[in-house]
Amino acid sequence: MSAIDEGIVREYFEQNGFLVRQARKYQVSARRKIDEEEIDLIVYNPAWQRGSRRPDFFLFSNELPYVHKAVVAVKGWHTGVFTPATLKSSPEIFRFLEENVLRKVARLFPAENPEDAGGALTKILVLPSLPTAEPFRSQSVEVLKAHGIDAIISFRAMLLDLLEKIEINQNYTKSDTLQVMRILKNYDLLKDTQLDLPATRESAPARRTRAAGPA
Repeated sequence: MSAIDEGIVREYFEQNGFLVRQARKYQVSARRKIDEEEIDLIVYNPAWQRGSRRPDFFLFSNELPYVHKAVVAVKGWHTGVFTPATLKSSPEIFRFLEENVLRKVARLFPAENPEDAGGALTKILVLPSLPTAEPFRSQSVEVLKAHGIDAIISFRAMLLDLLEKIEINQNYTKSDTLQVMRILKNYDLLKDTQLDLPATRESAPARRTRAAGPA
């Protein structure tokens, strides 16, 4: 996972009001990761309301208020599609769901009361894309859910959300990710979805479906 991939995910959650913690600052490549190294990011929503429903599986910004605390795995395989075959042949995708890893995550989120101790942790996978054609798309979702994934977010959905929030007259000197997006947007190298004409702009549900499609 590159720093820019993690930076996009971090900015996405922070821009939506989450507190974000990076589990490690180094890259593991020559050996299998130990338990705590399987954790990419952990996020906490201080505005979460007790009694809220669980978030939908396809996680967009309008679903984030229902996420209390989560462990996030980032898979920035941008040239690939997470087909059923890919998921079944890549066990490393799911290693952050192993019991030993989740126990370590749980220690980072001490329960405030007994009812918070179970079921409150959302397990999120960030990925580039799912198949757009059926039955492969549904089969991929089934495999993800069967392994214990609670929700997925696509890089496309995150980037669209960040792009809509970036103001070209703001200087994002504290974030390289946002600053680069702001510069590209300023020079019309990125499309501003807010500038779409009302007659041609997609409805919110249609846009969410399109964002989840290529994921």
